[in-house]
Amino acid sequence: MSKTPLVCIVGHSSSGKTTYIERLIPELKKRGYCLALIKHHRHEFDIDVEGKDSWRYLKAGSDAAMVSSPDKVALIKKVDHDLSPDELRTFIGGGFDLIIIEGFKKADELKIEVHRAELGKALSCLPEDLVAVVTDENLDLPVAQYDLTDVVAIADLIEQRLLGKP
Repeated sequence: MSKTPLVCIVGHSSSGKTTYIERLIPELKKRGYCLALIKHHRHEFDIDVEGKDSWRYLKAGSDAAMVSSPDKVALIKKVDHDLSPDELRTFIGGGFDLIIIEGFKKADELKIEVHRAELGKALSCLPEDLVAVVTDENLDLPVAQYDLTDVVAIADLIEQRLLGKP
């Protein structure tokens, strides 16, 4: 069984990664793909609300807690290290055509950087580590560049590079 392909959308904080991904999802869904999304945080986060059952189970010592309903499921699992994209791919399971990860600048995966001129910063990745840059300015770089509004071209690129479409 082959691994689900994944792409990392990277960039500095406030560059518009989440907004760009929100625009890219409907384009890929329109093309018939089943998607999984992973948001990578470099710092500790908590999705449990103090006092809720899953929070109480973890506080009591459980290593994982799952909440399930007829329309969604959530798993909170303690880990001993920052999981790699490949570990996350295994963790999320099968049944997806593509996994999009927001983050993982240092990963050895296909990366697309979102860059905004107003931040006044250089790219967060080396150009040779990127397949494309989505930006609002022309950069003197040896990497393909697309406008921040162009999700069709990025969806085409993802299809060609990861999903085997000509």
